[in-house]
Amino acid sequence: MSSSSLRIVFFGTPDFAEAGLRALYESDHEVVGVVTAPDRKAGRGQQLLPSRVKMAAQELGLPIAQPERLRAPQFLSQLERWNGDLFAVVAFRMIPEAVWAMPPKGTVNVHGSLLPDFRGAAPIQHAITAGVSRTGVTSFFITKDIDTGRLLLQRSTPVSESDTAGSVYERLMHAGAGLVVDTADALAAHRLKGVPQSLLVRGDERDAPKLSRQDGRVDWRKSPQEVANFIRGMTPFPGAWTTLNGATIKVKEPRLPKPTEHIPEGLKAGDCTVEGGRFWVGTANGCLEVVKGQFSGKPFMPVVEILRGYRFPVSSLGTDGH
Repeated sequence: MSSSSLRIVFFGTPDFAEAGLRALYESDHEVVGVVTAPDRKAGRGQQLLPSRVKMAAQELGLPIAQPERLRAPQFLSQLERWNGDLFAVVAFRMIPEAVWAMPPKGTVNVHGSLLPDFRGAAPIQHAITAGVSRTGVTSFFITKDIDTGRLLLQRSTPVSESDTAGSVYERLMHAGAGLVVDTADALAAHRLKGVPQSLLVRGDERDAPKLSRQDGRVDWRKSPQEVANFIRGMTPFPGAWTTLNGATIKVKEPRLPKPTEHIPEGLKAGDCTVEGGRFWVGTANGCLEVVKGQFSGKPFMPVVEILRGYRFPVSSLGTDGH
């Protein structure tokens, strides 16, 4: 290990974090331990499944800890034995001060937004829903308050009208992997101290709280652009949904009509119709096309194909969450 490399303990769980672990492993730094979530039961068989980070750590031959409690004395002793210079956190749970204050170089986190905007557990979904044209990843020092520590580095990416939370997630996963290495490099070379986020706050920052399935309900009473942004932001998780004759239907791939394009007239918010081989839904002040839908237990299909065999009237989508 060279004099400019660090001993790093990595914290993470899903694929978003796995990319960062692999990048650090391939860097000049030494990953001396990996902390990830305990194996969880999943699937129809309720089998215990390891996290993506655990599987990667096993493949790379790295020591692993899976604590239920981050304040447990046994876990804290394990961290001390690993003797890390820096802790790197990507897509993990809240870490207590007894952990993040331990390493001499501090504990850094990689967050999926351009902080201080979109602090919280679901920054990518909220950014797409808000209609941003650019987002990114940020590294910062962890402190007592969530996502508020000194900002270190950022990488940004444009967001197009066709992007979903899923497509942006993939890009930011790779950007974040590079960012965690760049951050470790700069800290090892003593080139980085960070900027207080209080100096960057303008007053229009948005929060990004955790999302549940219920949060994916589409409100057709908003504008066409807001509805399209919402559907893209909820795709693939938690999923944008509405109701048709009382049955829940997930929707994705919204398309806004071009100014010169013929669109159905007289559609009120939530009204729907098939015209010109396309499925149109009314909104607050116009309409938009919804390309694909999914009833429970079925795959996503073009909505017009779903409706060919549909036996009930198709005139409106629920706006009250029933």
